[in-house]
Amino acid sequence: MLHLTLRQLRVFEAVANHLSYSRAAETLHLTQPAVSMQIKQLEESAGLPLFEQLGKKIYLTAAGKEFRQYSHNILAQLDEAENVLAEMKGINRGKLSISVATTASHFATQLLAEFCKRYPKVSVSLNVANREALLGHLAHNAMDTVIMGKPPEDLGLEATSFMENPLVIIAAIHHPLANTPNIPLQRLQQETFLVREQGSGTRIAMERFFTERGIKLTTGTEMSTNEAIKQAVQADMGLGILSLHTVALELETKRLTVLDVQSFPIMRDWYVVHRKGKRLTATAQMFKEFLLHEGAKIAEEKGFSLESSYFRSL
Repeated sequence: MLHLTLRQLRVFEAVANHLSYSRAAETLHLTQPAVSMQIKQLEESAGLPLFEQLGKKIYLTAAGKEFRQYSHNILAQLDEAENVLAEMKGINRGKLSISVATTASHFATQLLAEFCKRYPKVSVSLNVANREALLGHLAHNAMDTVIMGKPPEDLGLEATSFMENPLVIIAAIHHPLANTPNIPLQRLQQETFLVREQGSGTRIAMERFFTERGIKLTTGTEMSTNEAIKQAVQADMGLGILSLHTVALELETKRLTVLDVQSFPIMRDWYVVHRKGKRLTATAQMFKEFLLHEGAKIAEEKGFSLESSYFRSL
């Protein structure tokens, strides 16, 4: 019979996440020897090694990968039980764990701030990550809910649209195309575009859009963050295609401009996503309903909308 403790499970989870005893120790506020001892005791109970060390790095063994799935489920069930009991004491005392796409972080923090004003005793854990990491969080049922662009349809996810996500072409203020009306798509083939990494939702949408229209773009530097693209565009290294929600401040302060290009913006949506069949806690369900009923309106009030004063002036 497998004998283990909750402490061992949480230590195992931390080491599996970081693949490092020292980083797991920092996360858990333990010493490294204490972490090593918990893993050793867990492996003795399992009768199999859960980690192996190759050189200076550690990896999950086949048994460790299998055990990680059970570990995720057990800890998720315990967290859910804790949330349900907390909510029975009053909805304001619940917990909410949420991951948001990097592109969505600008407006998502505004929405969370409004939600927390209404329910000040709710404890919120916010994680900002790229699309690949978000899909990992969903696969492992690691978060209550996720805010992201439309996820793949074959992953057993429930995704509900709650607001528009327009993609716009940004340029430096003094770019030759700035203030040019109704720019033909073909003209963009003369420009260099700075792009997100492969797998990024923005890049997928951009490539699909231009491929369907027979437009071949020249791509320059590949960048892993929207901030890097904005800085490079400001430095006149090329054009960028980003969500309107990531450039609101730069447009307001006139550090960037949006080009008036035919067929733009590319209209997409933001989705609130979780596993199909997942039992949302009362707090998570309340947050989902908050997004569906009020998210778009609040985002518009905060200036994250094509109806903002900036865009009405174009």
